[in-house]
Amino acid sequence: MEGFGEKMIQKACLSKKEDDTRFEVGNLAVYPAHGVGRIESIESRVINGDEHNFYIMKIIDNGMVIMIPTTNVDSVGLRDVITEGEVDDIYAVLTAKKDDLQDNQTWNRRYKEYMDKLKTGSLADVAEVFRDLFLLKNTKDLSFGERKLLDTAKALLLREICTAKNAPEETIWTEIEGLFNSEN
Repeated sequence: MEGFGEKMIQKACLSKKEDDTRFEVGNLAVYPAHGVGRIESIESRVINGDEHNFYIMKIIDNGMVIMIPTTNVDSVGLRDVITEGEVDDIYAVLTAKKDDLQDNQTWNRRYKEYMDKLKTGSLADVAEVFRDLFLLKNTKDLSFGERKLLDTAKALLLREICTAKNAPEETIWTEIEGLFNSEN
């Protein structure tokens, strides 16, 4: 299984907090920087003689399987998918004016800042990264890394909004493009 090596599992299980059982098999959840996935199972494993429970989560977009210790849900940022009512808040982030698109910074500094935002797991942060890079690409060439981040942010944004609104990707992408086209 991808996601945790044996040493990482041992490290993750060192804290003896109570299991977080807010997710059940079949629930959709968001894993930071990877996106929406389905909880496939909840399994127990013995690590260093102690039994620990893990969510086994399969990411929808790429099929990656991740083992998440149920005691570490908050620290890894596993969260519920946004609700349909929260989509307007994300659209507001996308349309918020940003005077300084950080074009005075080097591409690698921007890359690090954007990567850190994607890792938070917050869809508002993902929307900021997408907005900033989407607008920046209209004024200058993006580095290869920034183009990859733009693609990643777009995929994370689309998947979660599609899930929240139960709508096809094409419909959501048309809505997002419309937000940017209405600004011009």
